Amino acid sequence: MTQFVKERILPLSLTAFLITLDQVTKGIIANKWPIEPGSLRYYGEDGSWIIGQVFGNDFLQIIHVRNPNIAFSLGSSLPDFIKPIAFIVLPILVLGFLFWYFLKSKEFTKLQLWALAGILGGGIGNLIDRIFRTAGVVDFIDVKFYGIFGWDRWPTFNFADSSVVVCCILLFITLFIPQKKESKNEQKS
Repeated sequence: MTQFVKERILPLSLTAFLITLDQVTKGIIANKWPIEPGSLRYYGEDGSWIIGQVFGNDFLQIIHVRNPNIAFSLGSSLPDFIKPIAFIVLPILVLGFLFWYFLKSKEFTKLQLWALAGILGGGIGNLIDRIFRTAGVVDFIDVKFYGIFGWDRWPTFNFADSSVVVCCILLFITLFIPQKKESKNEQKS
């Protein structure tokens, strides 16, 4: 394999895997507990919709929730004419730039490239939902949060959300830890 394929194209296999995992699991949830006329009911003040039944125990529940907004139901107060721009057009531009930068920049380590590939996979997975699922993004993983931040349960999420959060944290750590090590080495000399 060429160096470019090893460094740039191979991590995109993670992107493809995450998009596939995300869409397959969302498809299973949507088919197991489909939206039927009158089946939507408002779920809390966060703007998300809950459909069907809850499966699981007190710690982990699988539940069909539709979020017409973005992470943590941000943007629920935006006017309806702004939402397509904020939830579809801007993410397309950001993901397009991130993909271009992923391919062109020589500044990233291997781990950072894999983290960026994970962010791309999660971002594209949720973007697919925003474009093709009119009721909103399918969220289905619901975990107990034990009152931390005043929340009994963490906001319901999906694999795309998890991928973006975990890979952003990983990218953040890899961007700042080397700088600290370099600055320690500079202080010693």
